[in-house]
Amino acid sequence: MSKPIKNIIFDLGGVFLNIDFQLTNKAFIDLGVNGFNEMFTQHFSNPLFELLETGKINEEEFYKAFRQESKTTLTNAQIKTAWNALLLDFPAERIDWLQQISKKYRIFLFSNTNQIHYDCFIEKFKKQYPGVDFDRLFIKAYYSQNLGLRKPYPASFQAILDEQELEARETLFIDDTIKNVEAAQALGLQTIHLAHPLTVLDLSL
Repeated sequence: MSKPIKNIIFDLGGVFLNIDFQLTNKAFIDLGVNGFNEMFTQHFSNPLFELLETGKINEEEFYKAFRQESKTTLTNAQIKTAWNALLLDFPAERIDWLQQISKKYRIFLFSNTNQIHYDCFIEKFKKQYPGVDFDRLFIKAYYSQNLGLRKPYPASFQAILDEQELEARETLFIDDTIKNVEAAQALGLQTIHLAHPLTVLDLSL
């Protein structure tokens, strides 16, 4: 029998932030980068992207390595623009829902992301919601590049549980990527796979 939920750890992309990987794929194809979708998808990332997402390389190092991997001479700005193309908007009804749910549970965010994407989506959020600090909507927002760990590695979930002194059985994890959900489940967390077209608005919490 499941224990009552006290805590919720949310994913970001596909949960609160609309994303479309194909837009980044198309942007790179338009720049002459063929096979980008073999390098990076929602379910797989080339070691280069993993290094970026765990903060092992910085923005400049990423651009340089990307040029080498893709055998192109793209500028930093061209790579950044295409790389950020997948980041869309934060639907207002989901942010309203989040603010309501935070009154019932201790809520956290855990996103596989990188500093380039973070700077971009935080700027988008500020434009949509002037005066609102996105990260402060949560008790703590965990980003892989700061944590130094990413999903689906068990150590990433364990680090959050340990730091916040959360009991796995009392904690719900919500993500749109099945392998992340399965990893959390294996650690004893309660889980919801928020598969498209479901949104948080469809949840009964």
